[in-house]
Amino acid sequence: MKTVILQGSPNADGSMAMLCEAFASGARSAGHEVSRVDVAQADVAPCTGCVACGYEGPCAQHDGMDALRREILSADMLVLATPLYYYGMSAQLKIVVDRFCSANGSITAKRMKCALLAVAWNADGWTFDALEAHYRTLVRYLHMEDVGMVLGYGCGTPGMTQRTRYPQAAYDLGASL
Repeated sequence: MKTVILQGSPNADGSMAMLCEAFASGARSAGHEVSRVDVAQADVAPCTGCVACGYEGPCAQHDGMDALRREILSADMLVLATPLYYYGMSAQLKIVVDRFCSANGSITAKRMKCALLAVAWNADGWTFDALEAHYRTLVRYLHMEDVGMVLGYGCGTPGMTQRTRYPQAAYDLGASL
């Protein structure tokens, strides 16, 4: 199975990267192909809402999303990976997700598997409620199969994250595919 991780943190070596690497390592140990895209470094502009794509491309904008769209559509599984920013996904990941508009039909038809990896400094029980609801809505709308979530409470820095159970949980999720 081919998996694409959309890593939404602008900090390429932070807590989110740690969970992404653990997930990828677990998936590779189970024989799967994994690629990671650091979307914060991608040349992807926000959706303009022009709907020139007719919800099935091509997009009127010609930027890094063209290649990213091909990468996503070549995969069997998509992993959305984000630090929690004001109780939602990062703007960097949200820009890419919004641009799914031009591939709605193709993504939906693939019936891809999907997972969520997230980290937050906060450790309150309600910390991930809004992100979780958004993720579940995306999965439902795009006819994806949710295979799990790793929600890293109290993972504000790589040092904090390393002392938690979440890197192992991300590895285990990847290995379970």
